[in-house]
Formats: sequence, structure tokens, C-alpha cells
Amino acid sequence: MRPTRVWDLCANVALAAVIAWLATNLAYSSFPPISVFSGASLLPVAVLEVVLAFMIRQRVENRGIGDGSRQLHPITAARAMALAKASAQVGSLVGGIWLGFVIWLLPQYSALRAASADMPGAVVGLVAGIALVAAALWLEYCCRAPIDPPDEAATS
Repeated sequence: MRPTRVWDLCANVALAAVIAWLATNLAYSSFPPISVFSGASLLPVAVLEVVLAFMIRQRVENRGIGDGSRQLHPITAARAMALAKASAQVGSLVGGIWLGFVIWLLPQYSALRAASADMPGAVVGLVAGIALVAAALWLEYCCRAPIDPPDEAATS
């Protein structure tokens, strides 16, 4: 597996932000109120991935990867890597959606009472999307196989 490219994540954010801005511009009046909890829905996943990353990192550093009973199975590490890659994509798309929403709300903030009430939830959603991407990239980094040191040259 190749590492997630930051450029791809930035493209996701830009595309999702444009689509969300357009949708918000067309249909904001029919949106339900945005609570802080709706924006924070990705934060528990981000926290879980950070904890998982530290656990895997410790196992990788201590050479605790293998199929023994006290070791982390390589398939589990591969699944964590797949989770990280998927979470980075989801976080960038959701973060982009919230970014488009925030960009639409900014000019309306003082004019519309609903916009000022929706802003905290949208900002929390944007932060949660960024946090999920950061946690996913950290988990992906921690799942990398360690680089083995070169063999010592034989001395005669």
C-alpha cells in the first residue's frame, strides 16, 4: 500500500466545499438547525484512531508484530492501515462539506439569526473533520513496517 497523498485529500476538501457551498446557497432555508453534537460526530472516531496508533506504534517499535498470542497479528495491522486510509478520505470529504457550510455562513453571520446559531456546530464539524484526517494520517504512519538496519559487514 502506498501512503495517502495529501494532494488527494486537499482535492477532496476543495470539491466537497464547493458542492456544499452550492447546496447551502440553494437550500439553506430548508436545513434543520445545526447542533454542536452533529458537528462533533467524528471526534470519537479520531480519538479511537489516535489510541490505536499509539498501541500499534509501541508494538512495531518493540518488534511485537507476528502471529504469537502476545503479538499484534500482521492482518490486524493491515486492517488498521485500511481504516486509516478510509478515515482520511472520509475526514477530508466531511471537513470539506463543513468548510463549504462555514464559508456560506460567514457573510450571513450578522444578518441571519439562524446562521449565527449554526456557526458553532459548523466550526466544530470542520475541526472534527480535520482531527479525523490528522488521526488517520498518524495511524497510517504508525502502521508502517520498520526499516531494518543494514547487516553488519563481516570482519576478517
